[in-house]
Amino acid sequence: MPGALSGLCANCLLAAGEDTEGGGRTTRFDPPPVERLAALFPRLEIRGLLGVGGMGAVYRARQPDLDRWVALKILPLEDDARAGVGERFNREARALARLHHPNIVTVHEFGQVPGYSYFLMELVEGTDLRRWVRDGTVSPREALRIVSEVCDALQYAHDQGVVHRDIKPENVLLDPGGRVKIADFGLARILGGAGEGDRLTVEGQVMGTPHYMAPEQVERPLTVDHRADLYALGVVFYEMLTGELPLGKFPPPSVKRIAVDVRFDEVVLRALENDPARRYQHASEIKSRVEDLRQAPPSGNAASGVAMEDEPGRPDWREWVPFQSWQAREIYRHYTPDERREDLRVAAGILVSFCFITTLGLVLFVTLLNQHRPGSAILVALAYAAVAAVWVDRSQERSRVFLASTAWAQRRGWNRSSLRLFSLLPYERRPSAFRGGEG
Repeated sequence: MPGALSGLCANCLLAAGEDTEGGGRTTRFDPPPVERLAALFPRLEIRGLLGVGGMGAVYRARQPDLDRWVALKILPLEDDARAGVGERFNREARALARLHHPNIVTVHEFGQVPGYSYFLMELVEGTDLRRWVRDGTVSPREALRIVSEVCDALQYAHDQGVVHRDIKPENVLLDPGGRVKIADFGLARILGGAGEGDRLTVEGQVMGTPHYMAPEQVERPLTVDHRADLYALGVVFYEMLTGELPLGKFPPPSVKRIAVDVRFDEVVLRALENDPARRYQHASEIKSRVEDLRQAPPSGNAASGVAMEDEPGRPDWREWVPFQSWQAREIYRHYTPDERREDLRVAAGILVSFCFITTLGLVLFVTLLNQHRPGSAILVALAYAAVAAVWVDRSQERSRVFLASTAWAQRRGWNRSSLRLFSLLPYERRPSAFRGGEG
């Protein structure tokens, strides 16, 4: 199944474009309109197109019977391939639907309708790893946590005989809490099947994304096994640590970026071995080494403590204001200098407006009392309360819009609807999945 879709959220899909290649084919799939799909899927409420890749499209949809939001992924059935693709698609789809893991996007349903094969999948709100890498190098501590979760997903899939074959930042989704979800098994090869021909990818084509493909994917595409995924993970790991791809004769991560612990080099370079026999043989081996690094004190370049800190944050007085959400405190900690200045400007505007409204209300209230007009004073007090309620609501919305526009919030995939300003707890703790193993 030559698919090129990179995720299930709008940002992930729209950013992916046509990075995945298959036999040189790069034409973009022309997605059908929502109205046409609505006739093909009467049990779904299809709300709109999320994104388009080279060979398919993903739509946002709702299952009214289950009150569940889903992602509908459709793939065109070529006229000359329809006769044989149905059986292979169903066989591989059944294998993928059996992958139930917290770090893998769930396939709820699959099948075929006139002209298309389809997957009904878990809808992941959030962003993808590509945005994190593009917006600023991921901290070494976060990189360790992400790689560990990817290893969990890959080891589970490999144990089920499924090889992803297109691991890249676009296919590593991150929900609003920071948890990893591996998406798009569109190029997956099911091992241990009925034979070499029993795969949904097109025979003889090189399937994958350049720069993330293991050498054997180019040289021997029909014999690729699970170790190709480990090579791709090594590329992603290197890119998270350095912000660059390991092209040509590349330096180790610790040489490229001084904040990286020298012990990271061994893990990354072994995963990037050209010979599959010299790589790690299982994702669980990488996870074990990564977990050792997460628990160990920093050394080498990181002895100063830079590598294992949450970059680029620094303490901010706003963190200590009680009853704020952990999201708001995280944003304060990771303000850029320009955002700190803009925050002060927004806060000053809110304070000035509050003082003006309060002063005006008090002056009118006291004046009416001095004129022995208590009824009018009460009306002014009620009017002030109503205006103050509207002012509080608008001020909160203004703050929420500003915080959602910050680089840290956008990097995390937080928007106005998912961003909370307040908490019932005085000092709410961050979820463990987001902290990446911090205390």
